[in-house]
Amino acid sequence: MRKLLNTLYVTTPGAYLSKDGENIVIKVENQERFRIPVHNIEGIICFGFLGASPALMALCAERNIALSFLSENGYFLGRVTGAVSGNVLLRRKQYRLADDPKFSSEISRIFIAGKIANCKTVLQRALRDHADEASNSVIEGAINTLGVKQKQALKCNDNSVLRGIEGEAAYNYFGVFDHLIIAQKEDFYFNGRNRRPPMDNVNALLSFVYTLLTHEVRSALESVGIDPCVGFLHTDRPGRQSLALDMMEEFRPYLADRLVLTLINRKQIDAKGFVSREAGGIIMNDDTKKVLRYRRLGRPDNYYLLPL
Repeated sequence: MRKLLNTLYVTTPGAYLSKDGENIVIKVENQERFRIPVHNIEGIICFGFLGASPALMALCAERNIALSFLSENGYFLGRVTGAVSGNVLLRRKQYRLADDPKFSSEISRIFIAGKIANCKTVLQRALRDHADEASNSVIEGAINTLGVKQKQALKCNDNSVLRGIEGEAAYNYFGVFDHLIIAQKEDFYFNGRNRRPPMDNVNALLSFVYTLLTHEVRSALESVGIDPCVGFLHTDRPGRQSLALDMMEEFRPYLADRLVLTLINRKQIDAKGFVSREAGGIIMNDDTKKVLRYRRLGRPDNYYLLPL
């Protein structure tokens, strides 16, 4: 069983990561701000243009610690990886199965059926917790539709058709997503999913949390020697983490979407944490990102976060 450890998030402008023996050290303006033993860490995520020493990169590669670099807005820039680990026979089996249309459709329909089931759970939870504020009839209609789509997904034997079912389910789910937001409606409204860049506060939250979830899933796959870029539902494309995207489908509603709704409805974030860019799109400030990373997708283990 794989033990889940901590992830170190670094957001301080001008921070520099280095190695000191068996410790990861963070310095700002040549002053040490933080250190942690390397055996406590399973991942490091750096936001913005930060520096890391070659010795630290080598240590991360040696210890199989995922070191990822993201832009200030959460877009993936790159990552440091060491030698390919795990069982090569496992990866060869993965590649053969990915080329098998029958197996690909069988496992893909499980991914999508699980995603739709979790979408239903999010809506059902909203009815249970906010029956007085939520639009019950609208949400109940979406739940019924998702139930039908879930059954269709489980019977589907063609990935092209399955993608259509998933698209229709997502359309119905996100079609009522705004009804799940019961607080701060003037600042947090949802008129449909948009990204690259996100055009409103809710989409900015969703995109950022999905980025964190992708990092988690990819790191988990690599830690057991599976290639995260060879998937079954998402087609192969240079640079695309197809299997990580496949795997995270069913986690999106239950972990990411629920987290976003909770933060908004409990007023743990507000409109002050979002900035509209001149070029278009919405970005979040560090305080809002800090709240999201502290919550960390519902996982029970500890997280470390800079700035201190």
